Amino acid sequence: MSWLLFMDESGHDHKQMPYEVRGGIALQDRKAWPFIRAVASLEENCFGVRLADFKKEFKGSKLLDKDRIKWAEQGPPQGDAERKRNARAFLSKGLQKQPQRRDEFTGYGQACLELARGIFRLLRDHDAKLFASVIPRGVKPPETFEAKEYLRKDHVFLLERFYHFVRKQQEQGLIVMDQVEEQNDIRFVRKLERYFVRTNKGAQRADWIVPAPFFSSSYLSIPIQVADVCIYCLNWGFRRPQWNMDAETRSRIEQDFSGWIKRLEFRQKIKNADGTLKNLFGIAFVQNPYGSGRDRSA
Repeated sequence: MSWLLFMDESGHDHKQMPYEVRGGIALQDRKAWPFIRAVASLEENCFGVRLADFKKEFKGSKLLDKDRIKWAEQGPPQGDAERKRNARAFLSKGLQKQPQRRDEFTGYGQACLELARGIFRLLRDHDAKLFASVIPRGVKPPETFEAKEYLRKDHVFLLERFYHFVRKQQEQGLIVMDQVEEQNDIRFVRKLERYFVRTNKGAQRADWIVPAPFFSSSYLSIPIQVADVCIYCLNWGFRRPQWNMDAETRSRIEQDFSGWIKRLEFRQKIKNADGTLKNLFGIAFVQNPYGSGRDRSA
């Protein structure tokens, strides 16, 4: 048995998102296919069609941007049949570059919200766990930084949490990542290899995490699209002020999804070197990913 950690990233363009986040959702291998089928069914129940038929993905920025939430709230809730009809019309007219009606905008916006909410319910029902590392937007390495070929501290913390989870489960951990840009992917894989081969902690964690990640286009992978929705909601709606993680939020996303993120987040008590217990959280906030030592949040 194994657990697959489907990963994506959010905010790495340094433009609008409050933080830079890398992370995603872990599913047990025997539950991955039932989960994929359930999400596909949910998608059709929300829109009346599969979005891929219209060359669209259900990424977080596509389902929950301000425009779509505004469209969803501009009219009363539509019934299932009406929402599907209007969502299908919205997508068809968009593909044909025809103008859409107000009720079609409303139905499409409500379908987007319904899909996002349903995804979190399905994650709960399939016992998924959420892992992520978060750093402030736009943090740059100092000029004296010499470890460019090694994983940043926040990425190490992410792997640390996944390691503790799979070790407790006594099951192997596999990493599945969104295929973005070939050279960037190659650089990240090499950093992973150096971590797992050349560091003591990495070599220890390779006993439970397969050091070589798999890559899949998000367009072809429902779990990676789901991971994108989760970390988008985390970026805009989840905060731990006690860690100085207090950037602006979008109130609707915080209201609808912060509770789900807390529920799905991995948590475990582990022993310190002195034998005392501490809480380990699946979400790590790292103020300075290029510094030495451990952040208070980790």
